[in-house]
Amino acid sequence: MTRFERDDELTPYLQGSTSASWSVRAAAGRRLAAVAETPEVAEVLRRLLLDGRDTFVTQETAEALLGRWDVLGLRMVLAALARANDDTGDHLHAAILNVCGQSAEDGERLAALCSALASDPDDAVSGEARKISNHRGRLTSTDPE
Repeated sequence: MTRFERDDELTPYLQGSTSASWSVRAAAGRRLAAVAETPEVAEVLRRLLLDGRDTFVTQETAEALLGRWDVLGLRMVLAALARANDDTGDHLHAAILNVCGQSAEDGERLAALCSALASDPDDAVSGEARKISNHRGRLTSTDPE
């Protein structure tokens, strides 16, 4: 994913995040995930993770954030997961599986990130990180049932 050189390059994606079109909102979430550390962008991503109109937006945004493979991206997804309704939560879990559950190496990387978040000051985030750590053995899609 490309980083944005100037703030004005963000404008179309920030505007797209409020579009009536689910595909435009999902594209905005995917692109904005690359600069999630920008406060204005972080607020938009939090909204897209809990998009009340289409869970595709939720899942695409979550997958892009998780694809960063950093504490910030996972923290945003876990914060949304803690506040999500059941349907949205299912899509956030699917995003975690799709990105972080494809191999044993992915599981190890996820475990390291969850370990860093297990003592997060936000109890909801730390709780979700501990849940994932406790269920990590069942996370990878290649694990036998």
